[in-house]
Amino acid sequence: MSEQSAPPGGAGGGPEDRRRPYESLPPAVRTAAAWSVAVMLFIGVGAMVVFAFVELRAATIPMTVALLGTALLQPVMPWLVGRGLGRGAAAGLTCTVLVGVVCGVLGLLTNSLVHSAPQIATSLRQAGDQLADWLGPAGNKIQQGLSQAAADSGSAGGSLIGSLANGVLSGLGVAVQLVTGAVLALALVFFFLRDGHRSGDLVRSALPPERAEIVIACGQQGFTAMAGFMRGTTLIALIDALFITVGLVILGVPGAAGLGALVFLGAFVPFIGAFLSGTVAVLVALADGGLGKALWTLGVVLAVQMVEGNVLQPLIQSRTVELHPATILFAVVAGAGIAGIIGALLAVPLCAAAMGIVSVLRGRPLRAPAP
Repeated sequence: MSEQSAPPGGAGGGPEDRRRPYESLPPAVRTAAAWSVAVMLFIGVGAMVVFAFVELRAATIPMTVALLGTALLQPVMPWLVGRGLGRGAAAGLTCTVLVGVVCGVLGLLTNSLVHSAPQIATSLRQAGDQLADWLGPAGNKIQQGLSQAAADSGSAGGSLIGSLANGVLSGLGVAVQLVTGAVLALALVFFFLRDGHRSGDLVRSALPPERAEIVIACGQQGFTAMAGFMRGTTLIALIDALFITVGLVILGVPGAAGLGALVFLGAFVPFIGAFLSGTVAVLVALADGGLGKALWTLGVVLAVQMVEGNVLQPLIQSRTVELHPATILFAVVAGAGIAGIIGALLAVPLCAAAMGIVSVLRGRPLRAPAP
């Protein structure tokens, strides 16, 4: 009896016996199990990255903005260095010009919005009244609900004072965060422009040669995709805002400058921004000139959007990462849910960079990376 062999799968079985239950499963089940583990790991790592990004947003958002600014300004560096400037002086001059341009653009946008805001608000109120009249009893109920909410908020005197005080404190906190983030982003832009060419050497010194080259290729491709997307989007936003503003001026729509500024800002949030800014322009035209002017304004907005989608997008962004519209919508909604307006603005360029990195990992670079 002592010479009898142990039963299969018993305590005396070898490694092959212990692996037998898994190997006995059908190949499809084993493949599904492996993919399930991979997907769970991917989701877990992605959730940890997003959590860290949100929790450290005081640093991560300025760093992302700095990367976008560097992507826009990077072509200026070789030109300045070729004129005899050192990289530090070229980066400092570029940042100085950047501050001047940003302050000037913000000043123009703020001035146009401030001067046009009363006209736009009045026109929107009139458009709301007209829509309520067209809706009949349902519109009257909506108007009564809005009026009651406004009356309730205005009648609470003590709570109103407390809300104002809290609002002032919150506003001061937000202003401090914005100033701090802007200073940090500007400093990072300077260092990225000055020392960005050394990033490859830093990666090679920290990683083995083969992995270092993969990381460098991924970084170059992601940065190239982000740079192309941002440059193309900025140019398209300027063209859209210019043509729509000219059309609104010709039609005599009040607040054309402010509406053009909204179109420019909305162009950086694909689909959703264009829809919202175009809706505001149509409502203002409806209140000012009736249904006829509103239809003409809608025609101008749709014509510009058709030219953008069929001519400008393929022409300007043909050499960058092409994102599917469903991917863009998902990225915008997810970014807005995670970090609000800032998340919606940063979602698409980050998604373009991620797609560029994936293309390198799959061995199919979409375009030659920038030097």
